[in-house]
Amino acid sequence: MDFPPMIVSAHQPYFAPFPGYFYKAHLSDVFVLLDAVQFPRGTTWISRNRFKNDQGTLWMTIPVQKKGLGLQRIDQVRICHDGRWERKHMESLRVAYRHAPYLEDHDELLEGLFDADRLIDLNLRIFRYIMDRLSIRTQVVRLSELGVTARGPALLPAAARELGASRFLAHAPAGKFLNPALFEAAGIELSFFQYPSPVYPQLWGEFIPNLSVLDLIFNCGADKARKILFGKRLSKNNFMPVGP
Repeated sequence: MDFPPMIVSAHQPYFAPFPGYFYKAHLSDVFVLLDAVQFPRGTTWISRNRFKNDQGTLWMTIPVQKKGLGLQRIDQVRICHDGRWERKHMESLRVAYRHAPYLEDHDELLEGLFDADRLIDLNLRIFRYIMDRLSIRTQVVRLSELGVTARGPALLPAAARELGASRFLAHAPAGKFLNPALFEAAGIELSFFQYPSPVYPQLWGEFIPNLSVLDLIFNCGADKARKILFGKRLSKNNFMPVGP
């Protein structure tokens, strides 16, 4: 008897990720949050993302504590609460989306959103909220819970093998960072997909793709967002094998 492949994918825990992040989770049986890898030194999607206001792209960055701390794992990074940025960020969001039809439906998320002590807690709160609203039932595992000791290119094959994966799914642009031979040695098929980046009703003029998923759910609501993102789910035959 042929059993369907067990698909694993992985991603760093981004701040308010773009819709394609959840599309990948939707295509997977297990989604691994890479919380136990190094927090990047420069700008990173883990602590910033794009929204939209009447001026166009609205960048929002979460300040974090770095000085004197050296290299940190993502799950160790603490939010810097100096100043009044939390209030300014929330005001910026509410002003930018004040005319969005579904903003008030998500007051539960926005209430005290920036109060978390650690960045991972903020990002996980948003991630879990969106997963629930989009009815994504994929199993979510944190890398820190797996006990995988491999590093570098060997990390993802090792994590996938630990979870019993038969296939590892990656976004096509990530192919240049992956070593197919390591997946083959682990007995795991490496496949790629391309996020379709759908156009949806958006405030403030010309459409801007790949903003935070919050832009999508504020403008369209959760039910319509599910249809926009998952209306045509890829079958296993639609994945691109081995190379992007």
